[in-house]
Amino acid sequence: MVLMRVLCLALLLPLAAASQSGRTVDDLVNFIRSAIQAKYDDKKIAEEVQKIRLVNRLDATTVDLVQHMGAGQKTMAAVHKLAEASAGLPAAAPKVAATAPAPPDAAELQQILAAIRENALNYTESLPDYICTQVTKRHVDPTGTESWRVADTIMEQLTYVGQKENYKVMMVNDRPVTNNLGHDQLGGASSSGEFGSILHTIFDPASQTDFGWERWVSLGGQRTYVFHFRVSQPRYSIHHEASKRTITTGFHGLIYANRDSKMVMKVKLECDDIPPDFPIQSVALELNYDTVEISGRPFVLPLVSEVRSREGKLLSWNEVSYHSYHKYSADASISFDTPDAVPADKLKEQPVQGETPGRKK
Repeated sequence: MVLMRVLCLALLLPLAAASQSGRTVDDLVNFIRSAIQAKYDDKKIAEEVQKIRLVNRLDATTVDLVQHMGAGQKTMAAVHKLAEASAGLPAAAPKVAATAPAPPDAAELQQILAAIRENALNYTESLPDYICTQVTKRHVDPTGTESWRVADTIMEQLTYVGQKENYKVMMVNDRPVTNNLGHDQLGGASSSGEFGSILHTIFDPASQTDFGWERWVSLGGQRTYVFHFRVSQPRYSIHHEASKRTITTGFHGLIYANRDSKMVMKVKLECDDIPPDFPIQSVALELNYDTVEISGRPFVLPLVSEVRSREGKLLSWNEVSYHSYHKYSADASISFDTPDAVPADKLKEQPVQGETPGRKK
């Protein structure tokens, strides 16, 4: 408990100092980016943002940047108020020559997207048979204020054989399960299999997905393309177990693809146009991948995924992490010791610097 409090204070101290003397728009953006990456509570971020006194104008472009970083609704509301309050302040000093590399030209973008599409559509066929540990932490908040508590922690054995997944629940809240509990019998919010199917859905020509250039980032130390996309067709299914209702919606979001391999390494999406009479009002998904060696060969496999949903005031947030990949065999087994946390640098997005023309970093 003491450690948790110290960590929380360590995150808030930079903004406490900022609010006393007035800070720049860059200071604001850097704080929000760090808080989001640390998965700090949206309400707390918003409270600290409200304390800031800016010394230069917060323009619409920067507000959009904060939104694309993944800021929550409360944080964005506070940011919009700051923008209004700073409207009469001087603009930020122009930055010295743009440091980010220029986006690819239109023809190159089409070639890049074609290569990413080919890899995505062939993704599941390229995977080996494997076995791994899947750990799901399910958080709930019945108040709708993002005051999260962990409902349970589920450890499963995931096998992927012949392009099909099979889940075996091994432990719930650190207690072994001996009654052959199935993945679909866990109750509450659950999900499975998105890491392959969602890629196919986004890039399937039948989805008629609209893509557009977003920006460059460094992800896991690797130069990465970011594209925004929108699937207007109803292609994402949401099932509500209590009412036995299922709907299919469109969705929009971002894809992150490694510049060198043209493999998708992250997907963020939000569902659109959920019918007002459906019990679930919002669903958002984030998938993170990593390069993993199995039998001496590298494969892109899921690392961490998150699913957030809202049903009235009830908020649900599932964090799923994948560990201990190795090749599947009939006698393969995995250890159910508590796995190490996923290193933060695997998920962290960083801005990229410019480079000499014709030379890749």
